[in-house]
Amino acid sequence: MKGVAAKSRAVTPGQVLSLCLLLAASSGASAAIRYAIPEEARRGSAVGNVAADLALDPARLSGRRPRVVSGGSKKYFAVDAASGSLLVSERIDREELCGALSPCTLSFEIVLEKPLELYSGAVEIQDINDNDPVFPSSQARLEISESVAAGTRFPLESAQDPDVGINSLQTYQLSANPHFVLDVQTRVDGSKYAELVLEKELDREEQRELHLVLTALDGGSPPRSAHVQIHIDVVDSNDNAPVFNQSTYKASVRENTPNGTLVTKVSAYDLDDGPNGDIVYSFSSHTPAKVRELFTLDSDIGELRVKGQLDYEETKLYEIYLQAKDKGVVPGVANCKVLVEVVDVNDNAPEVTVTSVYSPVPEDAAPGTVVALLSVTDLDSRDNGLVNCFIPSGIPFTLSSSLKNYYTLKTKAALDREEASEYNITVTARDSGSPPLSAVKHILVQVSDVNDNAPKSSQDSYDVYVPENNVPGISILNVSATDPDLGRNGQLSYSLLQGDTTVGHLFSINRESGALHLLTSLDHEDQMEFSMMVQVHDGGSPPLATNLSVNVFVTDLNDNAPTVLYPLPNSTSSYTDVVAPGTPVGHVVTKVVAVDADAGYNAWISYTLLQATDPTLFSVGLHSGEIITARQLREDEAPQHTLVILLKDHGEPALSASATVSISVAERVKEALTDLTDVKPPHDSRRHMTFYLILAVILVSAAFFITIVSVGIFKCYKWRQSKELFNSSRSTLYRTPGPFHHVDAVRGGFTPPNFYHQVYLTTDSRQSDLLCKKPITSSPLGSRQNTMRNGEPGLYHQMVGTASRLPTPAEQAQPNPDWRFSQTQRPGTSGSQNGEEGGAWPSNQFDTEMLQAMILASANEAADVNATLGGGTGTMGLSARYGPQFTLQHVPDYRQNVYIPGSTATLSNAAGKRDAKPSGGNKKKSGKKEKK
Repeated sequence: MKGVAAKSRAVTPGQVLSLCLLLAASSGASAAIRYAIPEEARRGSAVGNVAADLALDPARLSGRRPRVVSGGSKKYFAVDAASGSLLVSERIDREELCGALSPCTLSFEIVLEKPLELYSGAVEIQDINDNDPVFPSSQARLEISESVAAGTRFPLESAQDPDVGINSLQTYQLSANPHFVLDVQTRVDGSKYAELVLEKELDREEQRELHLVLTALDGGSPPRSAHVQIHIDVVDSNDNAPVFNQSTYKASVRENTPNGTLVTKVSAYDLDDGPNGDIVYSFSSHTPAKVRELFTLDSDIGELRVKGQLDYEETKLYEIYLQAKDKGVVPGVANCKVLVEVVDVNDNAPEVTVTSVYSPVPEDAAPGTVVALLSVTDLDSRDNGLVNCFIPSGIPFTLSSSLKNYYTLKTKAALDREEASEYNITVTARDSGSPPLSAVKHILVQVSDVNDNAPKSSQDSYDVYVPENNVPGISILNVSATDPDLGRNGQLSYSLLQGDTTVGHLFSINRESGALHLLTSLDHEDQMEFSMMVQVHDGGSPPLATNLSVNVFVTDLNDNAPTVLYPLPNSTSSYTDVVAPGTPVGHVVTKVVAVDADAGYNAWISYTLLQATDPTLFSVGLHSGEIITARQLREDEAPQHTLVILLKDHGEPALSASATVSISVAERVKEALTDLTDVKPPHDSRRHMTFYLILAVILVSAAFFITIVSVGIFKCYKWRQSKELFNSSRSTLYRTPGPFHHVDAVRGGFTPPNFYHQVYLTTDSRQSDLLCKKPITSSPLGSRQNTMRNGEPGLYHQMVGTASRLPTPAEQAQPNPDWRFSQTQRPGTSGSQNGEEGGAWPSNQFDTEMLQAMILASANEAADVNATLGGGTGTMGLSARYGPQFTLQHVPDYRQNVYIPGSTATLSNAAGKRDAKPSGGNKKKSGKKEKK
């Protein structure tokens, strides 16, 4: 019956999801409620009102969905949600459920929701008198010797009644007769059996047989009964009956005792001789058939042995009745009782039942979330049936018990689906027997995804190099990111943050693939660098996003031919430079000034003498554009010379331009000076003239002093404003990665004011070193590149590709060690600027703009002044890169490339190449004209 009871407590998985959640929420079960009903109650019969007994609110009872959870396949009870009554839902047969076990109790649990609550209860099934007593057979036959003495007892077959208590078999009645009376006995288990007691000796000659009726009665009202006919044959006497040496035998066996094991041995003796003294052992009629299936008795020697499989969980004690008969004609009979105790062994492993699993579990579930509800059973008793459950360590789950034989699986730490998407949890149940038995149950718990990971990229920023003049619509970059989340949580979208409206017109990004496209063609001379922000966001709710910076650098192509600044091409003005006869070799006559809007190698300009009136008289500097005398001028030289200069950049393919220079050879001025000294003005005129000269000197000196003071004050004011910016930018603006050979401080490349790009180039060689660019603080789009490989690829490959045909650093001319301008070498008209002779190249915006204005003014002045009065117009050659928006931050180093119109001062490496004679000659001519 223990197995039946265990089965009735089993819970199916479909019934216990709410029970699982309730067990996790409640710290312990509520007090149990108990009811009692008779068996065979009609379906729908009320057992009790659980709402009243549990003090529940009837108005809220229906909304809390009350339901009954019980073991077994049948649901014997249900709860009426409207009234709160516990109703019978199945036929209840006590004998089927519990057999002879009393009391018979059915356990159940009531589950309520909102909030989840669990109440346990039990219903005692009361017996009713619905079964008649039953004898094994309808007739019984006895053979009784006439020699049997009065008081002899004869056991009768017992009737069986499955009812219990008062409804079970209570007594026996014997029909009236003169010889026998009935003695009713009670067994250890409370059952009744009857024995015939001979009250008056038999006399076979008087009566050979007797017919009696034995009636079995239960205690019901009205009582139920059963009858058996007893036929007694009176046999001639066998005066001595067998006698057992003890009336009760006791033995104990383990439930796992194998077949054939000796339980005990009974012994009886008979004083008669011969067949009347030979004893035969057998089970008496009181022994149930189940006992005869489990035990066997040797009829000759009286050994009781195990025959079948014993089960402590089914029966703990067996009461066996044996008898001994002799072999006489009328055998004598003796009876004894054997009590066999079954000893329990740990022969039943625990059973684990998973009643509910909450899966998948969200990965953001709080610790303590209930995952599964388990129940365990063990049919053994005492320590053999005491079960403990546990799970492996190292997993974010814990197992706890809130009710006896119930365990709750909960989370004990935060879950991470990206680390483990599922857990196959092994639940081990082990009893306390010796040796212990265990059972294993596997529970698969899946972890569902939540959007807890933002998109990630292998790099935070991207640098892209795009050649200018690109085809619109090309893809220049694939922005890639990953998101370990699943489904929409890991579905990525790309978009451009519209911080700069220009970027939105020039670039677009594929929302799904992250491919960055150029919508239009770029121009390196217009803008060299673009900076934008790409946002990558997932499809979660709410979505998570990551911002990636993208810098697009426009590399230069040789798409601009050199532009001649001086002499002005296609101009109506006469640009004639004057050189005097006798000028030595190497004298700088003039200079061709040109710029190239490209950058780097594409902006390097070479000057070649293409055509000349006298090719032997002049030569042109390959890289400086300076026109110098190739031999000493004679007095009989032609008065006018025209030179055609070919300008070609170093790009691939090279682009070219031409410039035409006119040079006049002036007559010697010594005679004119002599004539001027021979003419003497009158005395008064000289004195008058001297007065005005003194007055002019005073006025000029005063004006000069005021100008110097004003300029000094203004310069001091501007210097104080730019001091902080200048100090910070000077230390961080550009930094070279290593030593350079023949480096000139040239700011090459025309860029918008908000970009700064510095390239160090050599003005007198075909080879240069590239200075890596570094953003200054005022540039919002400064490049992050700090190596030449990360510089502009076009320039880098041009330099590398032409390395084989460029002269080595040893072949290049060394730069002028003193690159500072003297007072006479500053840009502008000759002697037009004052200041310290060793002044450095302008280092701030104000100085740069001043220098720009002076250079342009000098060029215009050289173009407009008369050749005879100006003493020869100067030219300016720029070997670095210029553009239409000529600003001083792009002005190159003029240490060797500036020729000052109206002056013999040039920026050559040797001071001896400067000749002051033409200047003196010009002054002389001017004096002669004034005199005339």
